[in-house]
Amino acid sequence: MKMNAFLLRSSIVAALGGLLFGFDTAVISGVTSALKTQYSLTPLTLGLTVSAALIGTILGAMFGGIPGDRYGRRASLRITGVLYLLSALGCAFAFDWNSLVIARFVGGLGIGASSVLGPMYIAEIAPPASRGKMVGLFQFNIVFGILLAYFSNYLVGLMGFGNAEWRWKLGVAAIPAAAFFLLLLAIPESPRWLAQMGRTKEAEEVLRSTGDPDYRKDLDEIVASVRSRESASTAASGEPLFHKRHLFPIFLAVSIGMFNQLTGINAILYYLNDIFAAAGFGKVSGDLQSVAVGATNLLFTVIAMSMIDRLGRKKLLLIGAAGDTAALAGVAAVFLSGSHQDLLIWCLVAFIGFFAFSQGAVIWVYLSEVFPNLVRAKGQSLGSFTHWVMNAAISFTFPALAAISRGAPFVFFAVMTAIQFCVVLAFYPETKGYTLEEMQSRMRAH
Repeated sequence: MKMNAFLLRSSIVAALGGLLFGFDTAVISGVTSALKTQYSLTPLTLGLTVSAALIGTILGAMFGGIPGDRYGRRASLRITGVLYLLSALGCAFAFDWNSLVIARFVGGLGIGASSVLGPMYIAEIAPPASRGKMVGLFQFNIVFGILLAYFSNYLVGLMGFGNAEWRWKLGVAAIPAAAFFLLLLAIPESPRWLAQMGRTKEAEEVLRSTGDPDYRKDLDEIVASVRSRESASTAASGEPLFHKRHLFPIFLAVSIGMFNQLTGINAILYYLNDIFAAAGFGKVSGDLQSVAVGATNLLFTVIAMSMIDRLGRKKLLLIGAAGDTAALAGVAAVFLSGSHQDLLIWCLVAFIGFFAFSQGAVIWVYLSEVFPNLVRAKGQSLGSFTHWVMNAAISFTFPALAAISRGAPFVFFAVMTAIQFCVVLAFYPETKGYTLEEMQSRMRAH
């Protein structure tokens, strides 16, 4: 099906939440030294400053689906835009350390909620033939936002702001946050949510505007899925997520959220400089390292987006798990043997490339596809919450594991990705090419 301009515009706007997600996650890397000086931070308080956003992210992911169900996907995305804007301005004008930590926590709430609402909105508005590519825009924008944050830090650093430089680095995010909020005013509400609210005429108009050639037939399927016998009994109170009929999609969401972080991706990105130092390398330009890692991530995300609707989600996950297992085993071998340090950078680049090609590109797509319409917001919240909790756990325990043995964390990550390959091969269904309502029937069959 030819790409529809209305669909593309709506998907790009919703995916801008991913750009702010990536930007806010990475921009802190350029201000840690200045913050230590400004507020006389100890390692503990510096860690809290950095992780305040992560704490907010966990809570945002946990509860982000609630307003998504109650007020709609689009309206809730606007709330995340406000949170991003308040966070950027709060950091820029922070009057003490406590206000800075609170501002970063608020930004984390936006990150967590947008990781639920953005992919879900796009999945519910996109047709099956292009859904993977469209939802993949969210991950592309996360990666692009990370790269943009590194580049923004570099440019701001050239402008001679002196002691106020860190405020500008954190505050510049207010510009894309304001643009995100304003652009959200021009996109439609999710047709699935409209149908769930009984607003079928509006849902039909949205489906027609997105270029769906069978919009009346698809609308009938959507309405049937939210008015089924099992839905009718819960229409007033809301469909419960933790019911035996949802056990299989819950398993898929929790496992993909866990495996995403059990690869070690965030721990490796957070501690990249320490990893190189432990291998005997001298100090390398942080900006150059970051841009190289970001460019690799971006390149392979684009490649994955071009193939996800052709190869399918499952094949990408299998290819990535196999490649990451080999790459992580190579990193572990370098540390355990104490030799061939020159191969470390290539193993890490290979790991990041395989991750971006698979888990990075697939997770938000898959989470948005496996749950029925009535519990999609709750299910997406569960998967995203699992992802962020595992992120915090792995990032927190990585230094302790590395202190025992520099190669130990990478052995663990390699074993986890090998297990992931087996689990995906044995249990994960392919979701490409099916409508969300057809996937609902397939999940019920499982």
